[in-house]
Amino acid sequence: MKKTEYAIVDIETTGGNAGGSRITEIAIVIHNGTEVIDRWETLVNPQKEIPLPIFALTGINDDMVRDAPIFEDIAEEVLQRLEGRIFVAHNVNFDYSFIRHELAQAGFTWTPKKLCTVRATRKIRPGLGSYSLGNLCNTLDINLEHRHRAGGDADATAILFSRLLLWDENGEIDKMIKKSAPDQRLPPNLPPEDFEQLPEKAGVYYFYDQYKKVIYVGKAVNLKKRVASHFTGHNINPQRQHFLRDIHAISYEVCGTELLALLLECTEIKKLWPTYNRALKRFDAKFGLYHYEARNGYRYLAVGKLSKFQECIEAFDSEYAGINLLLGLSQQFEIDPRFCKYGLPADGEAPQQYNMDDLPEVQVHNEKVQNALDQIQNNRPSFALIDKGRTADERSCIWVENGHFYGMGYLPMDSTLNDIEELKDYITPYKSNQYIMRLLYTYAQKYPNKVKFSTKG
Repeated sequence: MKKTEYAIVDIETTGGNAGGSRITEIAIVIHNGTEVIDRWETLVNPQKEIPLPIFALTGINDDMVRDAPIFEDIAEEVLQRLEGRIFVAHNVNFDYSFIRHELAQAGFTWTPKKLCTVRATRKIRPGLGSYSLGNLCNTLDINLEHRHRAGGDADATAILFSRLLLWDENGEIDKMIKKSAPDQRLPPNLPPEDFEQLPEKAGVYYFYDQYKKVIYVGKAVNLKKRVASHFTGHNINPQRQHFLRDIHAISYEVCGTELLALLLECTEIKKLWPTYNRALKRFDAKFGLYHYEARNGYRYLAVGKLSKFQECIEAFDSEYAGINLLLGLSQQFEIDPRFCKYGLPADGEAPQQYNMDDLPEVQVHNEKVQNALDQIQNNRPSFALIDKGRTADERSCIWVENGHFYGMGYLPMDSTLNDIEELKDYITPYKSNQYIMRLLYTYAQKYPNKVKFSTKG
């Protein structure tokens, strides 16, 4: 039987992602499972300028690589040295993404088995303070010359790998090399147990960076399956690569239904504003309908941009939607248009001027405005959505009060609810927004049998 061999690799690059950056140096150390049997390294002309911060880190500048071969010229030799061997690197997916991309650009397909020495060291020597190559070399007394150069880092990784083979009494390396090993796909800084603890239930999951700050919130019908989907596939997009490197921990909260998970995701994103959440940020309402009374005693209705310091009557995605509602109210209740303000004038334009002679009687006018406000209030429904809970012993409840999302929670299955105040004892309040209310109205229309305690006003 042919003995397993390992290609221990390190590269230097012009940047942090394979899609927009190039390799400037590569070193490949061949290990037969007992000792190093071959070694090769070369500078590579990236065909683009090397950024100053990269030069400061690696010491490689444009002059050094000007006469070096481009990757296409060495692609076949690189492939020959890697083919049929286990691909080993410290934070393996980084090196793998660059080399696979460069080989593909040169016309070669390469899909090796991989081994990450960061993850292998976490398994075989758990509890160390840091698993970066430099810190591991200090902790384990490994000689590391020419740090941040491909040859020096590859040689140190080879020594680390030799020691891991000696320390690996439980066969962790063999388990990891199997193509089906799930944690090979995990981000390099994520402890496997964080992923393994995830249940196959609906809920919300949180990704944290090294400072314990939430950087992403997501919802799932199946938490384990959804989280795993973030780590699969070969995507060289720089944003995805940075995202994966930033994930240091995961936590989760199980929810009774997908709808509750969606609502919790939405409210958590609004509260935490994580760096990598972008989709739901688009759904913020931008404009509101406001009511105020001027010094002359007349009451006004106005559509304007939302303010953190002033509560609006209704919120809208667009100024157009707000103006349409205000125009409708003005016509329906015969409110003098001089007391309806339709947003601020554009830059450079003079404010719209009205002739303020012959004004309506104050009390009559104000009653019309109040009637319009009453209609808005009276058209706002209150209702509960009762559904399955997280276990067979409970039910979930979402409460909408006067057209606004009040909150959600879980009720004991044997509870007999006779009034709304009793229901609220089980509810955790959350902040409402227009996006959430669209979700809830749509759901209530689709599943009317789940709607309870429905009232208007």
